[in-house]
Amino acid sequence: MSGWTIAVFGFLAFALGLFGLIRPDDLLGLLGFQVVEVRGPGDYTKVYLAASSMAAVNMGVYYLLAAASDWTPFFRWTVPFRLLTCAVFTTLVVTGAAPAEFVGVGLWEGLGALVTGLALWREGKLVQRSSERRPATR
Repeated sequence: MSGWTIAVFGFLAFALGLFGLIRPDDLLGLLGFQVVEVRGPGDYTKVYLAASSMAAVNMGVYYLLAAASDWTPFFRWTVPFRLLTCAVFTTLVVTGAAPAEFVGVGLWEGLGALVTGLALWREGKLVQRSSERRPATR
């Protein structure tokens, strides 16, 4: 089950990343950011969005590959970092730095982390077993 949570998150990250690369204005609107026809000199919104979208595509592939190989340590690592991402993105909305619609991104991260954490707990894989630890190398 935990692998499925990672696969779903990976697919969505990949798909939304592609969406941002192909339809950047639509993604900006979906996230609640103002879409303008003409951007002034020094406005690199589209460049930053392309970079973020490409990162989402890559991250989606990483998650899909981790799910395909049932890489449980990776699943565990995602939980605290996705919760941190939830906290940071939600704080951006609460402080007014980001539009209200952007809270959906934080909630997606937070809910996904909780679902993955719950699945790992139910599978008895939330905590690393000593048999999973790598032996020390010299």
